[in-house]
Amino acid sequence: MIEAAEPALRIGAFIGVLLLLIVLERVAPRRTRVQSWIARVRTNGALVVLNTMVVRGVAFLAAPLAATGAALWAQANGAGVFNAVAAPSLVAGVAVFLALDLAVWAQHVVFHRIPHFWLFHRVHHADRDFDATTGFRFHPVEIVVSMVWKAGVVIALGAPVAAVIVFEIALNACSMFNHSNVALPRCLDAVLRPVIVTPDMHRVHHSVHRDEHDTNFGFCLSLWDRLFRLYRAQPRGGHKGMVIGLSQAQGDGPSRFWWSIIFPFRR
Repeated sequence: MIEAAEPALRIGAFIGVLLLLIVLERVAPRRTRVQSWIARVRTNGALVVLNTMVVRGVAFLAAPLAATGAALWAQANGAGVFNAVAAPSLVAGVAVFLALDLAVWAQHVVFHRIPHFWLFHRVHHADRDFDATTGFRFHPVEIVVSMVWKAGVVIALGAPVAAVIVFEIALNACSMFNHSNVALPRCLDAVLRPVIVTPDMHRVHHSVHRDEHDTNFGFCLSLWDRLFRLYRAQPRGGHKGMVIGLSQAQGDGPSRFWWSIIFPFRR
């Protein structure tokens, strides 16, 4: 069954996409780095390892809190829309993908709007460079909240297990892609942007200016930002001239692991 192969699929996709993007960032970088790549990779990599351990630990203690575990629980208990209403697999899969992507988008907006959530989400925004590793730079508290939120949505939907696994893999891949420091040809960006979030689109969201980083919240699909009028095409300073990060985090702190863990508790 696909759930048995999930760990291998997710790890394989994660490593494959990350390595490809690192190569592309070296070959065709969009911006010049302002911090040590080694220090940032060490910190962002340590965060993803810690977060993976946290997720696995929470899933071990309460399986329905993991997205796949929630789908299995809903299936076993007949919970949710698609366990109550018969629908073709393709229709259910597309509907679940759209609903989960909207849920992740909405969660992202909430993490910007509610101060207590923003304290933890700003660890992600504190990164002073913008590359594929930024795509998995999150505080463990944010990861746990996201985990619980997605599990609730999965159960409410009665989402098929396979659809959840596909979405999770796509979400991780898209997060690394749209945070990558890759200079996409303008014509390719123009073709992709109406459908999926591109690096140039999401980079605006990491601007030091609050009015810019409160736009372009999408991770996979660009639809939601356009639909809810939170889309911004370009940063005011241009992609090469814009400042990435937070105004209160412009030193070398963001490239350090313990600084990143403690940062939410600093006022």
